[in-house]
Amino acid sequence: MSLLFSEIIIRGEKIRNRVFVAPMCQYSSENSDGVPTDWHMVHLGTRAVGGAGLVMAEATSVSPEGRISPNDLGIWNDQQAEQFCRITDFVTSQGATPAIQLAHAGRKASHKRPWEGNDMLFPSDDQGWEIVAPSSIPFQDDWATPNSLTIEDIDRIIGQFVESSKKSIAAGFKVIELHFAHGYLACEFMSSLSNNRKDEYGGSLKNRCKFPLDIVTSIRKVIPESMPLIVRISATEYENDGWTIDDSVELSGWLKNLGTDMIDCSSGGNSSSQKLDTYPGYQVQFSQRIRKEVDILTGAVGLITHANQAEQTLRSEGADVILLGRELLRNPYWPLHSQVQLDNQNSLWPDQYVRASNL
Repeated sequence: MSLLFSEIIIRGEKIRNRVFVAPMCQYSSENSDGVPTDWHMVHLGTRAVGGAGLVMAEATSVSPEGRISPNDLGIWNDQQAEQFCRITDFVTSQGATPAIQLAHAGRKASHKRPWEGNDMLFPSDDQGWEIVAPSSIPFQDDWATPNSLTIEDIDRIIGQFVESSKKSIAAGFKVIELHFAHGYLACEFMSSLSNNRKDEYGGSLKNRCKFPLDIVTSIRKVIPESMPLIVRISATEYENDGWTIDDSVELSGWLKNLGTDMIDCSSGGNSSSQKLDTYPGYQVQFSQRIRKEVDILTGAVGLITHANQAEQTLRSEGADVILLGRELLRNPYWPLHSQVQLDNQNSLWPDQYVRASNL
């Protein structure tokens, strides 16, 4: 049997295979209320039917000001949590594990949706709001300058992550991922490119990592001991003076000691001048190094598109799971076809689709 379609147990959660749906923003909430819609039901539900082991909801904000766009999902109130229940119930009924990524966009918040131009929404614009960050450093020149967070602000946001974790449990999610990557708030704290604070949240590597570490510590206290906690990081910023893979190895060790179960290894996103060359599996090197040096479960993501490629990544100990994004947008039934290819089995096909799978 392939490794890709073998089960994995993370803490107390048994996941049917190692194909994980990466969190992918849909920008499809209506009325700026952060509530999941029929689109999210079909989007996530289809990938559960499609055979993925874990289905993760997109970056879901812990507060209104933490959204990337006015149309982002949120889980800061009970209405949002209640509407997620039908989605998590359906995902579970299909044999997949429902997961959610909790996020705060920091200085990259308050933008139009990509298909509307992705322009910055300033406070004076319709639907725009004030943005915050560890330091008053804009992401790029034509973006708004964020307000530097006070200690009281930081404590409040940590509390928002905690409350959103509680609501995620009530909504039926079985796994929580924390979005500490791609230049969003936690990533901004960790990087010297975006953090020039002089207090306990700035300066040394450990100080710059205090905010995300405090979030993990606080969340681990309120979620069940059996509940897996995953952290997504940008393993490198592709900048000479920025965050490096060496920093990621150090951070991953601290995260492990605080109760993090897996590192989801992405990269980039905190510098508008980053320079990177992408190729199939270009981020596996980060996953492999963190896995080996920290002895923690890791997930590989990024231009992994073929079943044999995913299987080889696992067999070469490059990762413990494979997170697929755009490939699962193109083909939500990728796991079904891949299990046939790798194992000559079609056990994941739902009864309603069995005849179609044999055509």
